[in-house]
Amino acid sequence: MVTHVRAEARGDERGALLAFLEEQRGGIRRAVLGLTEEQARSRPSASELSLGGLLKHVVEMERTWIARARQEPPAVHRDESNWHECFRLVGDETVASQLALWEEAAADTEKLIRSAPSLDDTFPLPEAPWFPPDERVSLRWVCLHLIRETARHAGHADIIRESLDGKTAFELVALERQQSEQAG
Repeated sequence: MVTHVRAEARGDERGALLAFLEEQRGGIRRAVLGLTEEQARSRPSASELSLGGLLKHVVEMERTWIARARQEPPAVHRDESNWHECFRLVGDETVASQLALWEEAAADTEKLIRSAPSLDDTFPLPEAPWFPPDERVSLRWVCLHLIRETARHAGHADIIRESLDGKTAFELVALERQQSEQAG
């Protein structure tokens, strides 16, 4: 753990879940800090993963799960024809545009989680080969899933960033603080 998640107010489960999710988002945001678009799109290992692609994937993933929870169609429909674009910036997509979308998605997530009557509220999963038939999941499950998925990719982002320019997560936390102090 590179940053500390402050203890939530006593009994504030929603606040705790959202704080841990935000901590993991921060790891990915820091991984793209100070990079050029070319660096963010580069794949410095045998993997197909790039930092820009990871960023895009977590943004889409969060937006999709919140849409599912609201029982709305996802903003981007993925299937075999366009799955390859899920982990890659395409067209005029940029790191900045993805970060802006993520800021909106984070606000939507927070609004949904804080306004729901209960984290035990459930919704049906769509029909898909990877979901059990007639399965329902709770808003708590969605929060935990978002934390897990974002954390998984934050770890990937650490490795990719270090492969690009040698910067570690600790150095990126310091750089983020330095930039924040200079801006503020």
